[in-house]
Amino acid sequence: MSPTQPELSGWTVLVVDDEEDSLDVARRLLKKAGADVLSASNGREALTLIRKHRPDCILSDLSMPEMDGWLLIKELKDSRPTEQIPVIALTAHAMPGDRQRAMEAGFHNYITKPLDARKFVQQLVVILVDFPDFAHRFSGV
Repeated sequence: MSPTQPELSGWTVLVVDDEEDSLDVARRLLKKAGADVLSASNGREALTLIRKHRPDCILSDLSMPEMDGWLLIKELKDSRPTEQIPVIALTAHAMPGDRQRAMEAGFHNYITKPLDARKFVQQLVVILVDFPDFAHRFSGV
């Protein structure tokens, strides 16, 4: 990755979080990295955006009203058009076993909140580069 080239240029990322502050921080950091950012405050809103825009990656909180991240991941994994979209749990749940539970539910990985502005985008890139279908999109990685 070139220091002058945004790391997520050309990516569409959906952030799903009912906490406006967390949503705003993630949005700003992703935009700064060059991503086109969509946002939703719950899983129902997210499903509508996913069907319309088919994002490259989804970051989802686990605990939200209306439809939480657990139900969202189930809906996504049960649908052929969305089952391959990388979905990363973005959550304050940091108890032992939470990561394992998220992975078993179908999340591809787990990033804890509050987000570290210095590390967040790099954490996301490290997660996504493990996907063969996406690794080629990161020049120099």
